[in-house]
Amino acid sequence: MLDKLQTLEERYQLLSGQLTLPETAADNRRFRDISKEVSDLSEIVQVFNAYKKVLSDLEDNRELVATEKDRDMRELAIAEIEMLEEREVSLKNELTELLTPKDPNDDKNVILEIRAGTGGDEAGLFVADLFRMYSYYAESRRWKVETLSVNETGVGGYKEVIAMINGKGAYSRLKYESGTHRVQRVPATESSGRIHTSAVTVAVLPEAEEVDIDINPTDLRIDVYRSSGAGGQHVNTTDSAIRITHIPTGIVVTCQDERSQHKNKDKGMRILRAKILDHAVQEADDERSADRKKQVGSGDRSERIRTYNYPQGRVTDHRVGLTLHRLDAILEGDLDEIIETLIRTVRAGELSQGE
Repeated sequence: MLDKLQTLEERYQLLSGQLTLPETAADNRRFRDISKEVSDLSEIVQVFNAYKKVLSDLEDNRELVATEKDRDMRELAIAEIEMLEEREVSLKNELTELLTPKDPNDDKNVILEIRAGTGGDEAGLFVADLFRMYSYYAESRRWKVETLSVNETGVGGYKEVIAMINGKGAYSRLKYESGTHRVQRVPATESSGRIHTSAVTVAVLPEAEEVDIDINPTDLRIDVYRSSGAGGQHVNTTDSAIRITHIPTGIVVTCQDERSQHKNKDKGMRILRAKILDHAVQEADDERSADRKKQVGSGDRSERIRTYNYPQGRVTDHRVGLTLHRLDAILEGDLDEIIETLIRTVRAGELSQGE
């Protein structure tokens, strides 16, 4: 591990020097990539320097115990060694965690898609519940939520809602939410009190910037049409709705929430870039599917990952066997215990694979 840390420290120093060069500043993409790598390495280097200092102090104190004749000085050195050994273990664990392979998308913003599955209007209402849950969670972490596209059911729910969640580390916290979320409850319209089971699919995509995805304009077919549904008279009287088709992949994005055709196109392109990036990642993952399976599941959006049981007031994440009997708090955005358990499970799997 020390050899690897030494190599990373040397790279940090090399890249820090490159950031000051005029040719680096002139290349926006290169400057961004180097700045990000320097930022990622800086924490490792700081902890590594602290670790080396502890090792040096330990060596000095052990030498003092072996050579010092004064009893009081030796006892002070022994007490110092005990504290330094605890600090050594703590820093070594921190370095091991920092060296765990990191998803390059972890720091990115998120495109969140929630769609109604089986269950009719009840599924649409649960889409609204989940969107509210994620919005509360984002608010608790001081992230910004921007609605990009909404398709309402007319009974207070959504057939589909797409939103951007802006905040450092949003993808790292939310990426394991992708999959099928199942709800078990008595619908408000059910007179017999029978419990219904409905399903909703969630997709969490890292935001793709223009520098991440190079889209050839000739690969796009853009259709303009008149908006329909809720939104007010102004939305419905102009051809402001946009449908964008990416011909090579067949991905289609629609956006009609804004009065401005330009704003709808801008939102549509943001969603499209994320979907094209996700498509490329999924293709690469499929090629190495045997090597990419983690303990929390494959990430397949058809996979049932969680059940929200209202009569019992419980939430169960099936991937890690975690059951919590505080449904109300979780729906208010208290997701950290679930997310931390998923992250720890994946991290433990990755660490064991690397040993």
